[in-house]
Amino acid sequence: MAKFRTQAPWEYLLSASRNTLQSYELSRLAHAANLRKEISELLDQWLEENTSAMVARCLMEQRERSACVPPASPNPEAASAEGQSVSDNVFADRLVPPRPARGRP
Repeated sequence: MAKFRTQAPWEYLLSASRNTLQSYELSRLAHAANLRKEISELLDQWLEENTSAMVARCLMEQRERSACVPPASPNPEAASAEGQSVSDNVFADRLVPPRPARGRP
């Protein structure tokens, strides 16, 4: 990692001309812009790496949950023979649109 100066060269700046100060200012602003760009790229990489790690974690947890759950019976007759009940809701897999809100007059 590069070593950064923590203090400006005060003696030099106090004796510098206007043009030199303007040049110094522009060089510091350019350096700050480059640092901002590097930070942005590092943040993007960090987000991508964390997202990939989270996806892997979700997949591991999903596999652990599915390994613990016994498989469901494929047909309702076999389920009722085993003592399991079948849902009365025939259309449970269909989405029902929300009812519109009633406005006050």
